[in-house]
Amino acid sequence: MFGNLESFAGLRVVDFDAQSPHDWTTVAPRLRVDYDSDRTAVDLLGELLATDSADRMPALLVGAWSGELYENSPADILEALVTAADRLPNLRALFLGDIAQEENEVSWIHQTDVSTVWQAFPRLEIFGLRGSNGLKLGRVQHNHLKQLTIECGGLPKSVLAELAAASLPALEHLELYLGTDDYGWDGSIDDVLPLLADDRFPRLKYLGLRDSDIADAVAQAVAKSPLLEKLDVLDLSLGTLGDEGAAALLAAPAVKKLKRLDLHHHYMSDAMMARIQQLGIDVDVSEQESEGEYGRYVSVGE
Repeated sequence: MFGNLESFAGLRVVDFDAQSPHDWTTVAPRLRVDYDSDRTAVDLLGELLATDSADRMPALLVGAWSGELYENSPADILEALVTAADRLPNLRALFLGDIAQEENEVSWIHQTDVSTVWQAFPRLEIFGLRGSNGLKLGRVQHNHLKQLTIECGGLPKSVLAELAAASLPALEHLELYLGTDDYGWDGSIDDVLPLLADDRFPRLKYLGLRDSDIADAVAQAVAKSPLLEKLDVLDLSLGTLGDEGAAALLAAPAVKKLKRLDLHHHYMSDAMMARIQQLGIDVDVSEQESEGEYGRYVSVGE
């Protein structure tokens, strides 16, 4: 499902090439190497930092960081970025793992401990990553982060626990791919509930608990959460949502106050879809799926 991002933080994404310089204040460079390359993203970072506008660059993406993605995590490029943090004083948006499906399946991406990001880039406002194998957030404490996105085929409950203990007073957008136990999800609804506490993220406006194999239980929990009153957008798309979860949303008065409800890729019946569409808000119930012989499937797994 995943391809390389074409835009990030409001900027067009371009693959960094030292032979094709850009004004890095107007586009977002991506550090990316081909599978047969003997170079790494660390090499490209050194070249990028030597360009004229690198110190004014607001956004950066790390794509395929080496030719051996099956074996290597982004630990080296992350260490290099942290070491160079004082040379990137205007960096406000960072994405780690902008890797397309044809480069590596999302469930095969090796991630790393990203805890050094929080202190190294205290002015960061947007942080996203793809892949969950070996992912650790550490102690998440950041006063300026507004948007956090984790895309994967299955999110370990240990990461949810780190988020539940996080201090992110400025967070407005939280987007998590919960996934399936075939590809890394090892939790239950009990691991999701702490994220729904009323005071967990005081400025949250967008909540995405996407691609979930327990989407009905997630919908029921969100419907009961006081956090729902604060949201503009609720995104439960790409998962296995059926009539049971949809009915819980319909019964929650706060759902009608949303600006948008995204439920696309679901298993709702025609009758339930019709009821959801009568909420009077912007609703996406596209991609109705049919439960097959082996049950329901999330959109993003392997």
